[in-house]
Amino acid sequence: MAECCKTDVETQREEIAALLKMPLRKAETWYLVDISWFKMWKKYVGFGSWDIYVRGSQNVFPGPVDNSGLLRDWDTLDIKEHLIDELDYSLVPTEGWKKLVSWYGLKDGQEPIARKVVEAGMFVKHCKVEVYLTELMLCEDNNMDNIVSRRFSKADTIALIEREMRKLFSVPDEKETRLWGKYINNTWEPLNNLNSTIQDAGLYQGQVRQFMLTATRNHMLI
Repeated sequence: MAECCKTDVETQREEIAALLKMPLRKAETWYLVDISWFKMWKKYVGFGSWDIYVRGSQNVFPGPVDNSGLLRDWDTLDIKEHLIDELDYSLVPTEGWKKLVSWYGLKDGQEPIARKVVEAGMFVKHCKVEVYLTELMLCEDNNMDNIVSRRFSKADTIALIEREMRKLFSVPDEKETRLWGKYINNTWEPLNNLNSTIQDAGLYQGQVRQFMLTATRNHMLI
């Protein structure tokens, strides 16, 4: 809280306003901020043309950044389904998020809701923040009944998934592994290109049951 006192509300307003105008760039990270908290902050610093006349002491201090309104599960910190930009949350770039947290802190027990910028569109590409991640089911080939669900960005590579699986299933780095994809016809295909992204591999949100990843020999990913 002390850092907030060191930075006057006019400076806060100007710095965040400038950062919110930044264009989306592929692979950058933006953060979700609960719209209720963000509106309180805007009033406190006089962000809008009306707010500027009643800012500061006449408005409630927003307190720590609080994203509890976005959370579906407090244990896993999963976000609710069907959230809408500028209705349920606002998006701020990494630098803006760091500034807000340095000024106000983050509510106890919460973690940042960070999302990557990805390219969308089949013919005309445009950048967007990937709010909802792709769910993949992971397992080892010697224990396929032990299936673990994890979420990844479409921009994440197969290599990153393999590294995460090694940690998850305690597979030593020196052990050789192979990754396989299980598709709707129940056939397995090797995922040999570790630099390929989840999007390149054709894995999309809502197709969890149709597209599964596995790894042979020492560990598997479904």
